[in-house]
Amino acid sequence: MSPTVVLRVVARLTDPLSIGGVTLPNRLYRAPLLECAGNGPDAVDTLIADLEPAAAAGAGLVCQGATIVRGEGGCAAPGMTRVHDPDFVAEMGRLPDAVHDHGGRIAIQLEHGGLRSMETWHHGHRARNPGVEQVAVSEPPRPLRLLDRLGFLSYDAHVLTTEECYDLAADFGRSAAYAVDAGYDLIHLAGANMGIVHQFASPFYNRRDDEFGDPARFFEAVLAAIRERAGDVPVATKVPAETEAPPGVGPTLSADDCVRLCRRLDSAGYDALVPVNASVFWDMSIVRGAFPGDSWRDERFRDGYVDAFGSRPRAALVAAANWAESLVYSRESAWNDELCRRVRERVDVPVLCEGGIRDRPTIDRLLDGSTPAADAVGMARPFYAEPELPARLLRADAGERGVAVVCEDCNNCVVPQAAGEPGVCRTPSVLRRAGELRKAGAYDRGDDR
Repeated sequence: MSPTVVLRVVARLTDPLSIGGVTLPNRLYRAPLLECAGNGPDAVDTLIADLEPAAAAGAGLVCQGATIVRGEGGCAAPGMTRVHDPDFVAEMGRLPDAVHDHGGRIAIQLEHGGLRSMETWHHGHRARNPGVEQVAVSEPPRPLRLLDRLGFLSYDAHVLTTEECYDLAADFGRSAAYAVDAGYDLIHLAGANMGIVHQFASPFYNRRDDEFGDPARFFEAVLAAIRERAGDVPVATKVPAETEAPPGVGPTLSADDCVRLCRRLDSAGYDALVPVNASVFWDMSIVRGAFPGDSWRDERFRDGYVDAFGSRPRAALVAAANWAESLVYSRESAWNDELCRRVRERVDVPVLCEGGIRDRPTIDRLLDGSTPAADAVGMARPFYAEPELPARLLRADAGERGVAVVCEDCNNCVVPQAAGEPGVCRTPSVLRRAGELRKAGAYDRGDDR
C-alpha cells in the first residue's frame, strides 16, 4: 500500500493556525529555551520578564522551556523549573495571563532528563545530592559506560519497571493538568534532545523487552495520562531523528524511523509534531554554530565550570570536545527543513519547524514554497538577543522581506548555562546591533495587532 499523502493549502506567516482547537493568531512561535528561573520566590517574575516580550511583539505562540515533572531529579541543567507542585504552578498562572493580554497563546514544555540529568554529569550536583536516584529506560549504553569509567559521567541508574513507566507518564499527566488549570493553552513534550521521552524512542537507549520497548509506547502512555487528567488540551511533541550521531555509534533512529514514528503519533492523537535531527548525545547537533570560546575563557564562569565538571583540567577537556564538535556541526540554515517536509506530507496534524531559521525569506519558503515544510516556524536562541523579535519578522509583510535576526550563532549564550548562568546574549556586536534597531523603532509592534 502506498503511503498516505496529505495535501494542504500553503500559508503565510500572518495567517492563523488551529492546533487541536486552539487558534494561534499567526504562525511564528518562540521555541522552548532554558529560562533558568528555578522555583524560588522570583521564579514567576523571571519567566514573565523572559517570555512576555515575545507575546507583546506579536508571537502567535510562546513556548515556556523545559520544566521538570518531578520534585526530585530529572533536571538536565541548573536552574530548571519544576512543575510537580500545584500551588507553585497556580502562581505561574500570571504568565499565561500576561501572554493572553497581548493576544498570544502559550505552551509549557514538560520534561524529565533521564540519563541526561545532572545527577549523571554534574560533579557538584552529585556531591550535594548523593541520594538522588538516577532513572533510566535501560542500562546505560556502552559509550556512556565508557565515559563513566573515564570519570566524566557517573552512572548508578535505576532502570524503570513497567509499572514505574506508567508512574512517570502519570507525572507528566498531573503536571499538564496543573498547567491547564493555570491557564496554559497547549502542552509541549520535550520528546527529543536526549530527554527521557527521547530515550524511550531511541534504540540506542531503549533495549526493553516489555511493552515500553516499542518506541512509540511511552509517547502514547503520556498522552493517555494527559487526556485522563487534563482533558482535551492540545498536545504537541518534538520527535527525534538521530541522523547526526557519530559514525559507528548505534543503533539509532533514522529519518525514515522518525517519519514512521510521527505517523504513529498522529494516529495516537497528538495535535502537532516537531520533527528534529540530532544525535544520541547532548552535543552541538542541537544548537550548531560557532565554538563559544569567549564563554569558555570568561573568568566569571570558571568556578561554575569547575563545579560542573569536577576540575579545571576536566573543564578544559569538555571545552576541547566542544571545539571539535563545532567543526562537525556547523550551522546550516533550517537544518530540519527536509525532515519536516517529509513528515508534513504524511500526517494530518500541523508540523512545526525550528532549528537554524534566521530570516524572513527562509520562513516564507518553509511555509509557502512550492513544497511547504511546515505549518508554523519557530526560533529559540535569537530571542536571547531580541526578546521582541516577532515585531520585525511579522512586519516584513509590508515590504521588508529581507529582514534577518541579529544572532550570530556564536553560542556564547549556551555554555554558561552549565555553570548555572542564565541564557542571555553576551556578544557585544550582537547587542550593539539590537540596540541600534531598538532606537530605530524596529521592535514597535505597529499596526499588525
